[in-house]
Amino acid sequence: MKKYLFMLTVILGIALTSNAQESAKQVFESPKLKEEISKHKIVAILPFKVSIKYRKQPKNFNVEANRDQEKSMSTSIQSSMYTFLLRKGGKYTVDFQDVDKTNILLRKAGMLDKLDEFTKDEIAKVLGVDAVIGGTFESEQSKSEGGAIASAVLLGGLGGKTGSGTSVLTLNNGKDGELLWRFFKTMDDNIMSSTDDLVERMMRKISRNFPYSI
Repeated sequence: MKKYLFMLTVILGIALTSNAQESAKQVFESPKLKEEISKHKIVAILPFKVSIKYRKQPKNFNVEANRDQEKSMSTSIQSSMYTFLLRKGGKYTVDFQDVDKTNILLRKAGMLDKLDEFTKDEIAKVLGVDAVIGGTFESEQSKSEGGAIASAVLLGGLGGKTGSGTSVLTLNNGKDGELLWRFFKTMDDNIMSSTDDLVERMMRKISRNFPYSI
């Protein structure tokens, strides 16, 4: 009986800790937010800036392969977010530019792989949109199976907690590049979580605060 109670206490403690981590969030809204977004009609979603790190570097860690995984996940999260927003069509006050079109225009302008070198208003002008949504995702893995974990994040499936993730979502005005809204969220990162799952979890937390929600 004592052993059963001990195990129950441990499980409850883990659950409460996980919930506390999942609830950690911060939201910033510019005083100009409502005024500016009322003028917006079309918004672009940019590729995310992704960083995959390890508390203990895997034995066969390959810097180039890790960089490729970060790049793949960058556009995968972008695509997942676009799909999520399309599924919720009719619940937003704006339309979202097709991410394939966004990336083609960015590539033609020489911006796709160096977005950090341009201001948000410069990017919005090239894309022909009223605002841009950007973001970062930083993942710190605690397991040693580095390559398998990073690949699993992209491929999807089931699994337990393997680390932690930090997501930041931003909305910048197209005409002047000004930051109108920022959402910061920490979450557990599962070895088999797909980017669709990650975005779903993030957007569920954001839904009440998302600027364009009707």
